[in-house]
Amino acid sequence: MSDFRQTLPRPGAYDTSVAARNQVLRNTYWLLALSMIPTVLGAAVGLHLGMAQLMSTNPGTSMLVFLVGAFGLMFLVERNKNSSLGVALLLGFTFFMGLMLSNLLSFVLGMGNGSQLIMLAFGGTAAVFGTMATVATTTKRDFTHLQKFLFVGVVLLIVASVANLFFQIPALMLTLSVLAIGIFSAFLLVDLQRVVQGGETNYITATLAVYLDLYNIFTNLLMLLGIFGGNRD
Repeated sequence: MSDFRQTLPRPGAYDTSVAARNQVLRNTYWLLALSMIPTVLGAAVGLHLGMAQLMSTNPGTSMLVFLVGAFGLMFLVERNKNSSLGVALLLGFTFFMGLMLSNLLSFVLGMGNGSQLIMLAFGGTAAVFGTMATVATTTKRDFTHLQKFLFVGVVLLIVASVANLFFQIPALMLTLSVLAIGIFSAFLLVDLQRVVQGGETNYITATLAVYLDLYNIFTNLLMLLGIFGGNRD
């Protein structure tokens, strides 16, 4: 009987835990919204400087720069996630991701309905986010156990994407984009649920994870829309 009593939470302990989780979730959403600003600025700078042409003529080098830059900045963000420097590094990371996004944006904007496709991709990404955020905060089912399985899927996607730079197989590119949307949508649910359940208590790390999910959903959705819905007239 005494053992059972010792396992009971102290009065108010659960409420405090809920309050702490809600605070992390709010901070994550605020920082996520803020991170969109340097992303847009980075994309605008990339378009202005004509980075799309440079990346198109040197796809292998561009992929290497992307991987080294992205993983290097993510490492620095994680190393400084408990300080204000972590926020600055995260915003710098999102600016870099905006720069890298300019290649795809340039391709889509070259179409007659490019602006509409970008807005459609943005709306679709927002719809996925809203759906997953709702499920994460309302369902009693635990999806966090899928994290390891999804991580393996992401690694395979990266390997296959790098390989396709050399093979240039259109069907494989389309398949990878569809898989990426599915995998990162599931990852978005897992990452949000980890915050809701208290599995992630650092809002900088949480924002980084959610941002990457949304970035990959948006880029792959935009790529598919550009291929199948683009007006090249």
